[in-house]
Amino acid sequence: MDFFNKTGRMAIGSRLRMLTEKVTEDAAAIYALYHIDLQPKWFPVFYILSQEGPKTITEIAREIGHSHPSVSRIVGEMTAHGLVAEEKDATDGRKNRIGLAPAGHQLAEAIQDQYADVEQAITTLSAQANHDLWQAIGEWEYLLEQKSLLRRVQEQQRKRTESEVQIVDYTPAYRQAFRDLNEAWISTYFKMEAADYKALDDPEGYILNRGGHILVALWKGQPVGVCALLKMDDPDYDYELAKMAVSPAAQGKNIGRLLGDAIVDRARQLGARNVFLESNTILKPAISLYHRLGFEKVTGRPTPYERANIQMVLDLQVPAAAQVQ
Repeated sequence: MDFFNKTGRMAIGSRLRMLTEKVTEDAAAIYALYHIDLQPKWFPVFYILSQEGPKTITEIAREIGHSHPSVSRIVGEMTAHGLVAEEKDATDGRKNRIGLAPAGHQLAEAIQDQYADVEQAITTLSAQANHDLWQAIGEWEYLLEQKSLLRRVQEQQRKRTESEVQIVDYTPAYRQAFRDLNEAWISTYFKMEAADYKALDDPEGYILNRGGHILVALWKGQPVGVCALLKMDDPDYDYELAKMAVSPAAQGKNIGRLLGDAIVDRARQLGARNVFLESNTILKPAISLYHRLGFEKVTGRPTPYERANIQMVLDLQVPAAAQVQ
């Protein structure tokens, strides 16, 4: 147990596997003690058939929580051992049902003393423990069904990586990064256009001096993402979300979402009614992000970009709780 004291809870899989192996090893010895010719892995199928009678493979799998292929393999092994047999469904001749063979019925009678003794032994063991393992397993199964361990770890990973990211205001020190990140991103999927050069060659004059803002995402102190909020001269739209780019080396750290949230918050602080954007539908992750931020598709606005084939707007006058998250 010293190993698990060193590793802590992160070795839960290894520890549960060790416990399972120990219990399974004892189970095999218990069957031998009572002269019951049954393998531990067969027990769920054997028990359900002995209690409820013939069932289809699908019904057995659903009842015991195993996969269909797993039950099929177990039934095959039990059939070869003479414990179960197939029979035609009385109400639907197209279906085969699995039931106990005569040897299986004999085993079901012979195993009753083992059932009683094992039940009493487990009850005694539980009484000696400070915690009820059976109830704890049930709780864990329920909680993991609601949210898997994988998803829980992914959430912790996201929280940790997000805590390592800083969103800061643009300064001239980030001018080259603003250009490089955007040029690399645009060139990967499209081609640089005149409107791109205007913003990237002179971000101060084209964006900041016109009432816009630029935010920079820093990871380990290095600029890895940028996003701009352009003040629009438009009767319907106040600001435009533009020039969002994230370094490929920093993708997977939720930086796009962090930048998006920050730029939308900035627009709210500025009293904006809405935020407009243009994109291209081949950029599926980006479009998905915009939807999560609450943007909805609109049409009919002239665009300076050849690559733009979708326009979206976020209505900031709609309560945040009502927007798509």
